[in-house]
Amino acid sequence: MKILVIHGPNLNLLGKREPNIYGQLTLADINNYLQQLAGDLGVELECFQSNHEGILIDKLHQAVAIFEAVVFNPGAFTHYSIALRDAVAAIKLPVIEVHLSNIQAREAFRQHSVIAPVAAGQISGLGVQSYLLGLRAAVAKVKGES
Repeated sequence: MKILVIHGPNLNLLGKREPNIYGQLTLADINNYLQQLAGDLGVELECFQSNHEGILIDKLHQAVAIFEAVVFNPGAFTHYSIALRDAVAAIKLPVIEVHLSNIQAREAFRQHSVIAPVAAGQISGLGVQSYLLGLRAAVAKVKGES
C-alpha cells in the first residue's frame, strides 16, 4: 500500500513560524514521525510539500496512478481554494484532511474548510498526532476498516 502525504503552503516554515500555534517540530520532524509509523504499519509513504496551488493540484491528479490514499494539510488553501477542493473530489481516492492547530478555535476566516465536504475525514488540533492519526485513518480506509 502506498500513501501520499501532502503539506501545503508555509508548512516548510514549521518550527520557526508561530510555534505557539504550530509547535516546535519542523516539517522534517513530522515527516520522520510519519515514516516511522508507515514502517510500523507496513505501508510505503511519500511526503511532498509545496507553497503553490497549481503544483498541489498536479500532485493530487498524479496520485491516482500511484497511491491508494492521501493525507493532506492544505494550509491556508483549506479556507478558500475551490480548485483544490475540486481536485480532491475528482481523484476518487480517500483523502484525510489534517491540521496541526484546531481550526475551529482559530480566527473566524479559518474555521471553515472547503476541503472537508469532499474529504473522507478531517483531523485537527492535535499537533503531529493529527498527521499520525490521519495516516492511520488513510490506511484503515484503504483496508475497508472504516
